[in-house]
Amino acid sequence: MYDEKKETQVTQKKFPHSGKAAKTAVSVALAGCLVTSLGLNIYQANQSASQNRKVNKFIDNQLERQAKEEEKENSYQEDGFEVANQYEIRSTTHISDAYKNGDASQLDEEDKETLQMASDVLKKIIKDGMSSYEKELAVYRWMYENVGQGQGSSVMLPGSSNSSAFTPHGALSGQSTVCVGYATTFRLFINMLDMDCHIVHNEYHSWDMVRLDDNEWYQVDVYTDVSGKCQYQNFNMTDEISRNSHDWDDSALPAAKGIKYSYAVQNNEEIKNIYLVPAKIKKILDKKKSSAFFKFKKALTREELPIADLLVNQMNMALTSLPGFDNYNIGGIWYQDEQDQYILGIFIHNYGDTETPAFDENSPEGKKMIEAVSKAFGTDNQPAEEAEKDTVSTAEANVPEIIY
Repeated sequence: MYDEKKETQVTQKKFPHSGKAAKTAVSVALAGCLVTSLGLNIYQANQSASQNRKVNKFIDNQLERQAKEEEKENSYQEDGFEVANQYEIRSTTHISDAYKNGDASQLDEEDKETLQMASDVLKKIIKDGMSSYEKELAVYRWMYENVGQGQGSSVMLPGSSNSSAFTPHGALSGQSTVCVGYATTFRLFINMLDMDCHIVHNEYHSWDMVRLDDNEWYQVDVYTDVSGKCQYQNFNMTDEISRNSHDWDDSALPAAKGIKYSYAVQNNEEIKNIYLVPAKIKKILDKKKSSAFFKFKKALTREELPIADLLVNQMNMALTSLPGFDNYNIGGIWYQDEQDQYILGIFIHNYGDTETPAFDENSPEGKKMIEAVSKAFGTDNQPAEEAEKDTVSTAEANVPEIIY
């Protein structure tokens, strides 16, 4: 008969330490697991610490970069900066605010005059329902046609000074105006129209950038267009196009990336192909215009764009053989519209034009003054136009006959 109690006793006698061994084995196994787990935790902790260091370093680098950008922004000086160490960019916010608020009581007399002159201009050129682009274009066109750039007056007028040539007051009162005067006057008009505008500058030049209703910024340099006698070449440029002829620190200014209101996009003529451009440009020359923009029904590829270089070079060669065009030069710029289609801008510069004298030499009073000077000094002075005619007549008279 099987005795369970004896079997148990026999088993216990054969393996008197089996329970302790099992416990020891379990303990060793658990210890191993704990060591493995602890090692894994240490590894993970090291990995986590390393990752944290990388993240912290990245954050520190970003913060340092942002701090440097903020430092640049804070160091960028718009108002108060002196271009060419001579022409100060002065704030006009108080004048534009007075216009928008309808209260000029806090302005001094010169600023009141500036406000009145600027207000009179806006009454003439701004119409109800105009878009921001149309308002800006109206301001640009008025300034291009009416603000003086050049020699200025030989005799200082009462109540005026050469210092005002870099302020809106000087620009709007008819004085010869430097680039700072153009930039501050344009900004004043744009701010009066409740639009955003910055003055961009380097050590020797200043111009503007404006934000339109597409929420994009555009660069505008009225002064350079006037001095170069080439309308629209520097109107509503992107940074990329502006970089061809301008240099500035862009770290503290918004990027000008607008395309929609580029003059080339808004005012191009679509023609069949690029070979029709020469005839178009000849007509523009005859009409004394200075720019034209062409889009082609058969879109050009990027590889085909260099043909415009040949076009411009050949037109400049042709000008040298045309009488009266010795001082002309033709240039071009490729633009892209919002569909990435290429538009060719052609610009005609006339470097021979001179500024119109402050007083008309050919008026009765002008001729009388010239005669008085000639009589007193014993010279043969005459109006520039008459002198030019005499020079041409003399040259024609001295041409030898053709000998066969």
